[in-house]
Amino acid sequence: ASFFLLYFRTPLVTTFIFCLLLQPPLTELSVITQPNIVLLMADDLGIGDVSCYGNDTIRTPNIDRLAMEGVKLTQHIAAAPLCTPSRAAFLTGRYPLRSGMDAVNDHRVIFWNGGSGGLPSNETTFAKILQQQGYSTGLIGKWHQGVNCESRNDHCHHPLNHGFDYFYGMPFTLVSDCQPTEAPEMDRAFRRKLWLSTQMIALVTLTAALGRLTGLISVHRKTLTCLVGFSLLFFMSWFSSYGFIRYWNCIMMRNHEVTEQPMVTDRTTSLILRESISFIERNKQKPFLLFLSFLHSHTPLLTTEKFLGRSSHGLYGDNVEEMDWMVGQVLDAVDKEGLKNTTLVYFTSDHGGWLERQEGKRQLGGWNGIYKGGKAMGGWEGGIRVPGIFRWPGVLPAGKVINEPTSLMDIYPTVVHLAGGVLPQDRVIDGQDLMPLLQGTVDHSEHEFLFHYCGIHLHAARWHQKDSGAIWKAHYVTPVFDPPGAGACYGKGFCPCFGEGVTHHDPPLLFDLSRDPSEAKPLSADTEPLFDTVIKKIRRAVEEHRRTLTPVPEQLSLYNILWKPWLQPCCGTFPFCWCDKEGEN
Repeated sequence: ASFFLLYFRTPLVTTFIFCLLLQPPLTELSVITQPNIVLLMADDLGIGDVSCYGNDTIRTPNIDRLAMEGVKLTQHIAAAPLCTPSRAAFLTGRYPLRSGMDAVNDHRVIFWNGGSGGLPSNETTFAKILQQQGYSTGLIGKWHQGVNCESRNDHCHHPLNHGFDYFYGMPFTLVSDCQPTEAPEMDRAFRRKLWLSTQMIALVTLTAALGRLTGLISVHRKTLTCLVGFSLLFFMSWFSSYGFIRYWNCIMMRNHEVTEQPMVTDRTTSLILRESISFIERNKQKPFLLFLSFLHSHTPLLTTEKFLGRSSHGLYGDNVEEMDWMVGQVLDAVDKEGLKNTTLVYFTSDHGGWLERQEGKRQLGGWNGIYKGGKAMGGWEGGIRVPGIFRWPGVLPAGKVINEPTSLMDIYPTVVHLAGGVLPQDRVIDGQDLMPLLQGTVDHSEHEFLFHYCGIHLHAARWHQKDSGAIWKAHYVTPVFDPPGAGACYGKGFCPCFGEGVTHHDPPLLFDLSRDPSEAKPLSADTEPLFDTVIKKIRRAVEEHRRTLTPVPEQLSLYNILWKPWLQPCCGTFPFCWCDKEGEN
C-alpha cells in the first residue's frame, strides 16, 4: 500500500491525472444515447439572407449564435429546388423521384389540400423510426406533403400517418392568397387565362341571347340554352376551386382537426411559436423530436407589428429577422428546461430564395449570395445551396466550418443513428450519416456524387474529387433566363424544367466549384486538361445512379394535383367550411 501511495505522489503521474481532468467532456457526452432533436427549417430562405453566411444588413443573431456554438456547413445541398419534393427528400433520405414526389409536368408541388397526391404511406420517414425508438415526435408549421387519398378523413398522407405523434400547422403551404390584402399568387397566369376564357364565353352567350331577342341573329332556343349551361358549368368548374383558395388551402390543423378555416393570419406566428415551446415543455422528460417547419420566409411574409420596418430590406428583411427571433425563443426554451447539452439543434432552408417574387418594385423573395439562380432551378447553386448548421454542446465542436458537400437527405441517417434506429434495408437511402464528419473523425463527406433534378429531369451532377479537393459540376440542362442574362425567369415567375424554356448542353457545361463557386466561367477542353476525363467520370456515375431507379406511382400527376371536393378537409358540412376554434378558446 505504501508503494502505491508513493507511486501516485510522483510528479509525473500527478501531472498525467491533472491533464486527464482538464480534457473537454467530448468523450463523455459523445456516448449520450437518444439526444433530443430540434430541426428548424425555413421556407424559401436564401443562403445569402443569413448573417453568418455573408449578409451584413439582415440581422440574424440567433442563427449566428447556433453557428458560433456549433458546426456550419458551406456546401449543404437540397435534393430539389421546390418545397414539396425537397421536403419529401428531407423526410425520407431519398431523392424525391424515388417516392414519386417529383413531377413529370409543370405542376411540381402539391397544389391543393383537396388533391389526392402526397407522400406515399409506404415511405418510412425518420419520424416514424424515431417514434418506434420511443421518441415523442412533433411537427409544428408547414407540411405540404398531402392530406388524403380517397376520402375526406382517410388522412393517408397526413403527418400523423408518417410518424409524428403531434401536428399543429398548415397541411398546405403559405401563399399570398391567404392574405386578403395581397395580390393572388397561386396559378396567377392560369387564372388570368380562365377569367379571359370565361369572359369570352359569356360575351358569345350574351351576343346570342341579344341577337335572338332583337331578331338580328337566328339562334335556336336549344342552342342558346346549351350556351348558357356551358357558360355556367365552365365558370363553376374552376371558380369552385380557385375562387375559394383561402377556404380550401389556407387552413390550420391540430392533429386531424381543422382549427381555423380560413386561417387568421394575424396570430399564426404567435400560435406556431407557442405550440413549439409547449411541445418542448410537455416532452422534456423523455427523448423528443421537434420539427419546426417555419412559414417564414414564404410570401405573403406574415410579420407581426413588432418587426415591421425594422430591417433595411423591407418586408422580406423584417420577416427574416422575426424568424430569427423565433429561433432564439426556441433555443431559450431548450436552455430553460436544462436540455441544451442533450439536444441536437439543426437549422436549414428547404431550397434557395425566390428571385422572381416581386410586386412592383418590392422584392418579396430571398437572396442567394454569390450563387447563380434561385428557387425552382434544379441545377444552379442558388436554387439548391442552403444554410446548414448543427449545434450539440460537448459533442460537436464550436465554431467549426466544413466545406464538404452534404445534403438535406443526410439528416435522415444522422438522426436515425443517434436514436439507435436501423435504416430501412428494402430501399435505397441516398443520405449519409453526418456525425463522423461533424465530429471531425473523418475529413471528407461520404458523398462522391450528387445529382440535381428539376422535376424528374436531371439538370446537373457534381463529383467531389477528394484526392484533389476539386468539386466538378456538369450541367446537362439550364433554364433560359427571361429577359436574357437576367439570372432568373422574371417573365414566367418560375424557370421551367423542360421544353422551350431550357437549353440542353452537349458536351455539358463544366465548372470547378472549388475555384468558381458562382459558376461564372464554364470550362472547356481547351482551358481544362481534365475536361474529357471529368465528363466521362460523371457520365458513368449518372448511368450507375439511373440503374438504381425503379418506377413508382406519380404523386404529382395531373389527376393527383387536381382539387377534389370529396377530399377537401372541412371543419363544417361541406361546402360550408369555416371555423375559428382558436378564437373560441
